[in-house]
Amino acid sequence: MYEINSFMAELEKKNPAQPEFIQATREVVESVIDVVNNNPVYLKNKILDRITEPDRVITFKVEWEDDHGEIQVNRGYRVQFNNAIGPYKGGLRFHESVTLGTLKFLGFEQTFKNSLTTLPMGGGKGGSDFSPKGKSDAEILRFCRSFMTELQKYIGPDTDVPAGDIGVGAREIGFLYGQYKRIRDENTGVLTGKGLTFGGSLVRPEATGYGTMYFAKNMLEAHGDTFEGKRIALSGFGNVCWGAAVKATQLGAKVVTISGPDGYILDENGINTPEKWAFMLQLRSSNNDVVKPYAQKFGAVFVPKKKPWEVPVDMAFPCAIQNEMNLEDAKTLVKNGVKYVIETSNMGCTAEAATYFIDNKIPFAPGKAANAGGVAVSGLEMSQNAQHLSWRAEEVDEKLKHIMASIHASCVKEGTEKDGYINYVKGANIAGFKKVADAMCLLGY
Repeated sequence: MYEINSFMAELEKKNPAQPEFIQATREVVESVIDVVNNNPVYLKNKILDRITEPDRVITFKVEWEDDHGEIQVNRGYRVQFNNAIGPYKGGLRFHESVTLGTLKFLGFEQTFKNSLTTLPMGGGKGGSDFSPKGKSDAEILRFCRSFMTELQKYIGPDTDVPAGDIGVGAREIGFLYGQYKRIRDENTGVLTGKGLTFGGSLVRPEATGYGTMYFAKNMLEAHGDTFEGKRIALSGFGNVCWGAAVKATQLGAKVVTISGPDGYILDENGINTPEKWAFMLQLRSSNNDVVKPYAQKFGAVFVPKKKPWEVPVDMAFPCAIQNEMNLEDAKTLVKNGVKYVIETSNMGCTAEAATYFIDNKIPFAPGKAANAGGVAVSGLEMSQNAQHLSWRAEEVDEKLKHIMASIHASCVKEGTEKDGYINYVKGANIAGFKKVADAMCLLGY
């Protein structure tokens, strides 16, 4: 039998100075420990011990030359966490904040997120402490070539299929895939998020944002509610936030905030036109990481150095980065009457914030469920590549809707409590865990 405090103490001892990984594992372990202790097969197979340890961690040196002819050195990583249900699948993050602990947390989360999609994908994550911000295209190309020269040894369409994440967009995926092809001399679905001219899927850029809104639509319907007239706060301003703003508007809501490192925008008229959405993408492609120009262009309010969670809204969607919403933010949102909170970044809320929403019976969706749209469409891209097909946007979107509805149903099945409250965190963790754990037991390792 497992006892949670002793198990977590031992896990923390084995993984020192990795608070995000410990936070992510504790959340899952707290949800599933009764399931494990009541299942003799899980106990016999030591599932908790094995599922919290990555299959392998790969680190490597990335040497590249900047535009001044100076040699630069970064560190590259790939964490192949669990492949019980399919090839490792998860993004590459290029950002100065990247550490092994960050990638282990993301790979762990990815394992259960991918399980929830029902697609045959395991969990992994990778990246580097290199940041594309302020770099020329030539510098990014040289870095990507060096990075892929090493990474290609460990990936393949049936082994490990990376995708994009923070700092890795269409440009970086193109450079990475070009180097893979150059070395391996093959056209395969080894990366997802590719351009449409070389194997990419329609709907992929907007998939995470669309998916979170499809999940939220199911969430609203489960509570006898709709999007119509809802005020929504989004954080971030990149692809995820853009897709969320577009789909929320189409579903009848009004998005009133976006944010960046410089502060947040409050647009009471709504971030709801093609011109505004296009400008969001312009801001992201500028590599300046600021949203203030939006206010100047569209006559909105810019609030410097603050987060948007002080704005009274019906629904809040953290879309930027992990732990961006803390306990004080949660208290402010609840005080101002928030009705639903949907994590769209990976582990967008601190543990204390998530617990506060649940304790106050606010419907709260964890990122591993609500933001699975991106990896779901990546999985669909893998299927298209394997069959040498290209599906219409309507086909991909319909499959995405179905996947998000299935994830929501799994959360409701496993997370509905005796008083009728749907604990989406518990539901997502149990549903995602069971599939991976069962596969591990059946595979006999």
